[in-house]
Amino acid sequence: MKPTLDRGKAAVAAEPGTSAVVARPEPPRGTIAEWTITILLLLFGTTTLVQAFVIPTGSMEDTLLIGDHLLVDKLAYAPGGSFSKYILPYENPRDGDIIVFRYPVDISQTFVKRVVGIAGDHIKIIDQQVYRNGKKLIEPYTVHKNPYPDSFRDNFPNSEPNLMLLDRARDMLANNVVNGEVVVPPDSFFAMGDNRDNSLDSRYWGFVPRGNIIGKPLIIYWSYNASTESLASSSVNNLASHFLDLAEHFFTKTRWDRTFRLIHGYYNY
Repeated sequence: MKPTLDRGKAAVAAEPGTSAVVARPEPPRGTIAEWTITILLLLFGTTTLVQAFVIPTGSMEDTLLIGDHLLVDKLAYAPGGSFSKYILPYENPRDGDIIVFRYPVDISQTFVKRVVGIAGDHIKIIDQQVYRNGKKLIEPYTVHKNPYPDSFRDNFPNSEPNLMLLDRARDMLANNVVNGEVVVPPDSFFAMGDNRDNSLDSRYWGFVPRGNIIGKPLIIYWSYNASTESLASSSVNNLASHFLDLAEHFFTKTRWDRTFRLIHGYYNY
């Protein structure tokens, strides 16, 4: 007998002495179901694995510019479980890493800085030059754009009065200075911006707690020449102005040479 094909099923001829095998086609998955699964996977990936951030200020110039849009690896510094720590590349932040973290003074804000000191490190600054554990750091990524000296900023730690000093920093200077050096306590990090003269960082608000760290920037996926006001403000007028600017200047203000640029730390070892 020849194989027969009916609507909705296929009958396959069997070898002598065996039973026929009937194969039924899998019902087609609905379009709504496919999009639902896709969206769920994207949401999982962008909230659990990587997350997008934009740089709104110039504190990390010229490493990161205002308008750089980053993808941040949220697994890099995640605490490893009893099993997952053996199969996933978890690590602790190192001196020289660039980190994304929740601002300790206001965790609703997200900051990006460079790790200058980890737990146990002794940090001091002399004439704008950072010393870690007595060793002068090589920092080709730093810039100094303010021509005016500042005794607190450029020689740290010291007892010079500073109006920008927050309570957390006062506590750091009162309890974590030994022989003229800041000593980083356990589960904490001393972080600074690469634009050293224009960075609100650990000198002014203290240490970054380990639990505040979100992840490590991986790549600049898009860079657009925008102002801090248009990126940092959530007002309706600023958002509307920003979208109008995008519509008019997308191609001319996009920094094409920064697209897909990888972000790396710098290590003095």
